[in-house]
Amino acid sequence: MTHDETRAHFRNAMACLGAAVNIITTDGPRGRCGITASAVCSVTDTPPTMLVCINQSSYVHDVLHENADICINILGAHSQELASVFAGMTGCSMDARFDQCAWQPGRLGVPVLTDAIATLEGKIVDSKTVGSHSVMFVRIAHIATRDDGDGLVYFGRQFHRLARAADTRKAA
Repeated sequence: MTHDETRAHFRNAMACLGAAVNIITTDGPRGRCGITASAVCSVTDTPPTMLVCINQSSYVHDVLHENADICINILGAHSQELASVFAGMTGCSMDARFDQCAWQPGRLGVPVLTDAIATLEGKIVDSKTVGSHSVMFVRIAHIATRDDGDGLVYFGRQFHRLARAADTRKAA
């Protein structure tokens, strides 16, 4: 198999790996920006740490890395259009992207999406280069979650609503 065939085969396999949709935001000396990312996952809860993978050729890559403080905004199903905007699919400016919805400054001074189903604010504490991407390790300092709203996942190169199951736990 050629390099291009292997790459295409890998991308097709990754289309079968459903993932939560997030908007990674920052603000600081390099300015305010954000990007849609699905290559985001937990590393450990002691201390709370996440990883975020960003293509090194993205303008946002260096801004995130240099500002260091970020927010992982986990999107609800109602935010599919916003995910497309921050993925760069609409071609609008960074300022216009942020004008699409309500944001508030988080505890670290980064933009926090008001209607995200969860937000995790933290600092990039390490970064590893793997091929075309940087794997950024984020030490989480502040977490906010909501008990309502369906999730948004990316699967088969499309966005899908992931229904939140009713909480059947009995009150203590």
